[in-house]
Formats: sequence, structure tokens, C-alpha cells
Amino acid sequence: MDTPTQLIIIKRVKKARHAHHGGAWKIAYADFVTAMMAFFLLMWLINMTTQEQKIGLAEYFAPTAVSASTSGAGGVLMGTALDTSGSKTSAPRNAAAGPAGQKDGARRTSSDRASDREASRAAAGLQASAAASLRQALQNMPEIAELSRNIVIEPTKEGLNVSLMDEDGRAMFPEGSVRPYDRTRLVLETIAPALRRLPNRLSITGHTAAARPGSVRAVEPWSLTTGRALAVREILSGAGLPNDRFASVVGRADTEPVFPDNPDLPANRRVTITLLNAEPPLPPGVRP
Repeated sequence: MDTPTQLIIIKRVKKARHAHHGGAWKIAYADFVTAMMAFFLLMWLINMTTQEQKIGLAEYFAPTAVSASTSGAGGVLMGTALDTSGSKTSAPRNAAAGPAGQKDGARRTSSDRASDREASRAAAGLQASAAASLRQALQNMPEIAELSRNIVIEPTKEGLNVSLMDEDGRAMFPEGSVRPYDRTRLVLETIAPALRRLPNRLSITGHTAAARPGSVRAVEPWSLTTGRALAVREILSGAGLPNDRFASVVGRADTEPVFPDNPDLPANRRVTITLLNAEPPLPPGVRP
């Protein structure tokens, strides 16, 4: 008996091509990249331009560049504007000074700002140089190395502060006394030559800590801090600083603690020598 022939069916699946989705997303992406490039370019330009250049650009694009007069540009109206109010501006003008006066004022203002910045940089440079000189003088005296934590040198708005501060277990003055320890005198005599070489005038201020609750002061704090400031001035004067180098010698009692939250800490007891910044020159025609 013959075996029946099996029919073999081969199914071929034809894959259809994907439909075209369009290129709108490419255009949107290109616009986004362009906008980001423009943004970063703008940020770079802002950082690279000076304040004077920014003011110049603002003046160039400001509406105040439009004429403020009531005259037109000629032609049919023969130089007369329709409205007597004339051209409008977005900012009030100084009629007496005019646009030229405003620009001169802007230049003077920007020049003053530049001068202030130069003066600040110069003062910072002088403070850094003075601090380096004082630290070098102290490093040359190994016998006072143990007092390194008692001597704090820091810049301030008024000038460079050199503070002789107490700490737990080591004070710069005996308790209740206006006469310093010998080690304190040695520190002052060590930095005196460096102070003498610097041009700054000096301000000396005495401070003390607040009394602990329940304790009784042996000496009135105003007299104590003033006496200590005077003692520091006398030591520096004896080491060669002329009297005209001292701008002020005052005592602040316990009114200006270093640590306001802990006014009775030993570190609040200190005498601060401030190398005052040079006073800015007066404008022409102004007398002190």
C-alpha cells in the first residue's frame, strides 16, 4: 500500500517597512541646542565684560537715547511734533544736565567704583604684607613659640588686628592687674620693630570677659581694660614707636566679647592692636 504524500506548506511573512515619522523632532532639538549655545555665550559675555562696559551697553540700548525735544525730524510736519509732550522716555531726565551730563555722571560713578575696588585691593595687599611681617617676626623667636595660640592676627574692615588673648591655663596679664607678664612684654617688644617699619597708625583696645555668675570683680572692668591698653602702648613706645603713630588707646570692658554666647570665656580677655587702614583721599575742594 502506498504511503500518502504529506503536503508541506511554507508560509513566508513579509515585513512591512516602518512608516516615516517625519523630522520635526530634529528641528526642535536643533532649536534647543541653538538656544543653549546662545545662553552660554550670553553668560560668558556677562562674566567677561567690566562694569564700565555693561554701563556703556545699557546706555546704548536704553530708550533715553531718543531725543527729548518736541521737534520732529522735518518733512511734512516741518520739524514740529504732533504731541507737545515730545518723545517719551522710560526714565526721568535731568533737564539741566541733559544726556551728556547723565553720561558724564555715569562715567564718574563707574570711575568711583573702580577707584574703590582698587583701594580695597590695595588695602588687602597691605594687610597681607603686614601680617606676613608680623608672623615672621614671631617665628624668629622660638622662646615664645608656646604663646602662638595666644596671638591672633586677622584682617578686618578697620585694618589688621593683632590680639593678645587669654586661654585656659595661660593668661597675658595677671588677674586684676594692668601690668603684663614678662612673656607678654617679650611678644610686644618682638613685634615692635615690624610695626615701626609699617606706615599704619595704631589703635589699641582693651577687653575683658564678663564676670561669672556669683563672682565678684576685684577691679572695675573699664579701668582694668583701659589700664592694660595703656600698658601695651607704653611698651610699644619704649620699643621705638613714636607717639604720633598711636591713633587711640581705649578700654571696652566686657561690652565686645569675641564669643557673645559665652561672654565669660577666658578668650574674651584680650588687648587688640589694630593697624588702621589708610584713610581714603578727600575729593578735590573738600576740606577735612
